[in-house]
Amino acid sequence: MNEQRMLLGRIRTANFIIQETALYLDTHPRCQKALSVRRNAVRERDDAVRLYESKYGMLTSCSANAGDRWSWVAEPWPWEG
Repeated sequence: MNEQRMLLGRIRTANFIIQETALYLDTHPRCQKALSVRRNAVRERDDAVRLYESKYGMLTSCSANAGDRWSWVAEPWPWEG
């Protein structure tokens, strides 16, 4: 598996953990273990997104620089490899 696919896998996995722990925390808001797992997943996702975008371009339009030019359309789309 190439690095780009590996990073996308890390991002998807972290997003899944973030979503599932959010659902769990809705009914168990004081669970320290779930809060810790979620914090670690957010950190992992953020690190993986930063690394992915530094090597392969923006992953979502949320990362686009809206300064003097909309840069989202100038980069290759994430699925274009």
